[in-house]
Amino acid sequence: MDHTRVHRLLRMLWLINSRPGWDAPSLAREFGVDVRTIYRDVRGLSSVGLPCEYDRARRGYRSRDGVFLPPVQLTVEEALSLAVLCERIAGQGAIPYLTAATRAIEKLRCVLPVETREEVGAMLDGVRVRTAAGADPTEARDVYDRLAESVRAAAVVRCRYDSLSSTSEFDFHPYALFFCVRAWYAVGQHTGRGEIRTLKLNRFASVAPTGERFTRPAGFDLASHLGNAWRMMRGPEHQVEVWFDAEFAPTVSDTIWHPTQQTSHHEDGSMTFRCTVSGLDEIVWWVLSMGPHAVVRRPPELAGQVKKLARGILGVYAGPRASAPGARKKPRPSGRGRGGGGPGRTKG
Repeated sequence: MDHTRVHRLLRMLWLINSRPGWDAPSLAREFGVDVRTIYRDVRGLSSVGLPCEYDRARRGYRSRDGVFLPPVQLTVEEALSLAVLCERIAGQGAIPYLTAATRAIEKLRCVLPVETREEVGAMLDGVRVRTAAGADPTEARDVYDRLAESVRAAAVVRCRYDSLSSTSEFDFHPYALFFCVRAWYAVGQHTGRGEIRTLKLNRFASVAPTGERFTRPAGFDLASHLGNAWRMMRGPEHQVEVWFDAEFAPTVSDTIWHPTQQTSHHEDGSMTFRCTVSGLDEIVWWVLSMGPHAVVRRPPELAGQVKKLARGILGVYAGPRASAPGARKKPRPSGRGRGGGGPGRTKG
C-alpha cells in the first residue's frame, strides 16, 4: 500500500471511532475519493486484522472492540487550536453551553509533553477571540440540555413556545441543534405546523419528554436543509447582485459572506457582489447595514424591500418619535420567549 492510502486508512479508523455516522458516502466526501475506494479500504482494514463493520443503529461504520489505536500525539499547532476553541471561545461563553470543553482541554493539556504544554500556554496568552454578543447564556440552559438529549435519543418532546405573535403548544421531533451567530436553534418536525421548523432556544417556555420516539427522515442533513439560506431562514432561490462603491468594496470583498458569492472589481474601484440565496428575509438586513454604499441591482424584490425599510427608517427620524422618545410604544419585555425581531427573527 502506498503512503497516501496508509494515511487514509489510519485516519479512517480515527474518524470511525471518534463519532457515529461515518458511512461510505460521508467518508468518500471527507477524503475526496469515490465510494468504491472506501469499500476497498474497509476490506483492506479487515485483511490486516482491523475489522470494520456497518452498524445500522449508528448509521455508519464501527470498529470491533479490541482494535488498537496509538495514543494521541498532538503538534503544537493542533494543541493551540484546541486550546483556543475550548478556552477562548467555549470557556469564556462566546458560544453558550459549551463550558464543559474547558474541563476537556485541561485533561488533554495534562498529558501533553512539557515542552508542548509550555509553548501552547505562552502562545495562548496572545490570542483573543471576540464573537457577536448574544442572549443571556443561563436563560435556556435547561432547554439546551433537554433538546440535546432528545436529539441523541430521537425522543419526542412536548413544547410550549413563545413566537413573536403568540404562544403555542405542540409535540416536537428535534433533528439537530445548531448555533448561528448569536444564538442556538433547534431544527425538527413541528407537529402543529406539519413541517420542519427552525426554533430559537430562548423562546421555549417549557420542554417535557412524552415517552415516545420518532424516526428521523432518511437522508436528513442540516446543511442540505438550510440550502443557500443567507444564514438560517430558507425561502425561494434568488440570484442576487449588489453594487458597492469604492469605499466599501475592499472591505466587502475581503470577507466570505456566503458560500456562493462571486465578486467583480471595476476600474473606478467599485465592486459587484453576486450570490445565489434561498430567501431574502435575512440578506435584506445585510444590505441595509451597508447604508448608502450599496445598491441592489437584482432581484427587484430585494431592491423593493430595501426601499421600503429605508423609507421606514427615514420616517422614524423625520417624524414625531425622533423628537419625542416618550411617545414611542413600550418595548416588548425581555426574557425567555421574548427574543428580538428584525434580522434575528426565526420561524416560530
